[in-house]
Amino acid sequence: MEIFRRLQSFYRPHARYLAWSIVLLVLTTALGLAYPYLLRLIVNRVIEKKQYGELIFFVSGILIAALAKGACNFGQQYLGQVFGIHAVYGLRNALYHKLNRQPFSYYDKVHTGDLMSRMTADLDAFRLFLAAGFNSIVNFFLLLVFGLGLMFSMNVTLTLSVLSMIPLLAFVAVRFDALLWPAYRRVRQSLGKLNTAVQENVMGVRTVKSFAREAFEQDKFTSGNNAYFDANIRVAGLWKTFFPYMELIGNLEVVVVLGVGGYLVIAGHLSLGDLVAFFSILWYIIAPMSQLGYLLNTWTQSVAAGERLLDILEAPDTVPSPAAGRTDPARGTVEFRDVSLAYDGQLALRRISLRAEAGSTVALLGVTGAGKTSLVSLLPRFYDATEGAVLVEGVDVRQWDLQALRSQVAVVFQESFLFSTTIFANIAYGRPTASMQDVERAARLADAAEFIDRLPDGYRTLVGERGLGLSGGQKQRIALARAILADPAVLVLDDATSAVDMETEYSISRSLREVMAGRTTFVIAHRISTLKHADQIVVLDEGRIVQRGTHARLLAEPGLYRSVYDMQFRDQELLGGQPLAPVAGAMNG
Repeated sequence: MEIFRRLQSFYRPHARYLAWSIVLLVLTTALGLAYPYLLRLIVNRVIEKKQYGELIFFVSGILIAALAKGACNFGQQYLGQVFGIHAVYGLRNALYHKLNRQPFSYYDKVHTGDLMSRMTADLDAFRLFLAAGFNSIVNFFLLLVFGLGLMFSMNVTLTLSVLSMIPLLAFVAVRFDALLWPAYRRVRQSLGKLNTAVQENVMGVRTVKSFAREAFEQDKFTSGNNAYFDANIRVAGLWKTFFPYMELIGNLEVVVVLGVGGYLVIAGHLSLGDLVAFFSILWYIIAPMSQLGYLLNTWTQSVAAGERLLDILEAPDTVPSPAAGRTDPARGTVEFRDVSLAYDGQLALRRISLRAEAGSTVALLGVTGAGKTSLVSLLPRFYDATEGAVLVEGVDVRQWDLQALRSQVAVVFQESFLFSTTIFANIAYGRPTASMQDVERAARLADAAEFIDRLPDGYRTLVGERGLGLSGGQKQRIALARAILADPAVLVLDDATSAVDMETEYSISRSLREVMAGRTTFVIAHRISTLKHADQIVVLDEGRIVQRGTHARLLAEPGLYRSVYDMQFRDQELLGGQPLAPVAGAMNG
């Protein structure tokens, strides 16, 4: 019950539906037990005493009880479903809200397919128990209590003989539950891994096909499918073992009632009508006993599912936003003060100190893994510094209101993500109130207007999933337009033109000078031509700053910057303001 206690805030507000459902369930159970009682009267009074005139009253009573039971049963099942739907509605919203608040570091460790499994299959398993499983357990105990009460009222000796099987039933149920819970947990985990394999294959289908790795991916999926299959077979094996025991216990109950009850009838201590009623009540009790496996099934699945949902809900928020954080507009002054950053104990940045005045441009250069993206990721608090502090307008970013901070820092990633909606909506994503004129201006500055105008529906063209249907360069330009439209105080371009050709990059660079004017800009790129006009160029290596200065200064001194320049241009000067094509194998930023 610990899992349900920790999730009670989601279903307790809707407990009125459950309460009324249980009231109707009590009535349903009581009306169901009216059948054995009326059968008892029919046998004792109509058949044995030949009072045939009373038969119509007893038959009418059975009919009325059946109609009333049907109505109550409908009501209790409907209210139970409403209870489950309301509870899971709030839980689903809470899960999605929690996922939206998680930092980048959380998504570094989880798989999309597993999260999807938790948000769908696990939620549905939890809803099923709230909607029907809980009522089924209550129904089991109600039938047991009401049925045994009616049995005791007819004959104590025969009732006690029936109860002699209860300890055996309890032992089997407890033993089965102890085996079933870990088995269902493995089923849930293997399903999450299988969904992850499918999700990765679908998202990476172009890579799979380009390297002819369909067979490898098929084998990987088959391996995951086998694990899911084996986990389900394990559960099926447990059910196969459990049901014969339950059937055996039920048959033993029948044998006991036949033997002991028959003896009591022959001895004159029990009427034939009471024995018939006893048998009828016994089947009412045996029926939920046979469903005990189903109850344990829904219970165990809901516990395993609830545990996986709590993993999300109780994950720590590592990017807390202060209650009264700074919210006023920033000019763009940024300072990294003795900053270090570690991922899982591995240092990515080592004591970085860097200051960018408002409106200046800072270029970052370095080999892959040097720490460029890690550094700029500290600005919008995608990650928090392990040591030191990052300041915007002289205030630690941890003292800013998180939403206010991120609204003033726009990041264009190297891997541009587009939503499955129109180009207009994608560009206006960070500024939903933008007009068409605003969107068109941002597209022109990002050198995207020309190809957008050539599309059949222009800015109303629907973008395929993850931007499919557009080239890498086109997606980057739309993402760049999105950042431009947001009008941030700080603009971060993380290799944002890596997918465009040299001519397009030159055109974008000229347009960006207008955008960058008056705002602080951090530029990460592997092309010297993109970096050379920056106010200061910072060269990183193994998480440290190894060089800094202007293009002319860094070119005049030996070091990594000049090595990259020589490698890209072979000591040739830029021609007409446009660089020669870089040599194959040039440094990747």
